Amino acid sequence: MKGKTKIHDTLNLLLADELTAINQYIVQSEMCANWGYGRLHDSAEKRAIDEMKHAEKLIARLLFLEGRPIVSTLNKIHIGDTVEAQHKNDVDAEVGAIKAYNEAIKLTVDLGDNGTRELLESILKDEEDHLDWLEAQLDQIAQLGIQAYLAEQLH
Repeated sequence: MKGKTKIHDTLNLLLADELTAINQYIVQSEMCANWGYGRLHDSAEKRAIDEMKHAEKLIARLLFLEGRPIVSTLNKIHIGDTVEAQHKNDVDAEVGAIKAYNEAIKLTVDLGDNGTRELLESILKDEEDHLDWLEAQLDQIAQLGIQAYLAEQLH
């Protein structure tokens, strides 16, 4: 099925965001593992896998719409040198993703592409869940202090 160029371009922009997030989350996951924070390693790794699934869905949709997935483009990756910096960087990434998905959904509605809209809405829900989790972590850091928070993250 031939899709519209604006949809192809938007899906490729979202794909770049997802590929960037995969790299950011997997590096931070391994940093947390190296520091001994097994729970944070597991949660960052799970988010990276979620982003991989999003990328896979975007690629499949682009191919369905006879577009060309561009997998060689990454945005700037923001790796935090502390757990708190990682969470803050990840909040920024998720806020940006949510904004981008909402704009893309509006475009699909305007162009009458309900199949792509449904896909983007399902990914948007995951991104909102990621943001909710990250904000909860920052709230815990604020309430408990960083030392108590990190003590809870040991395996």
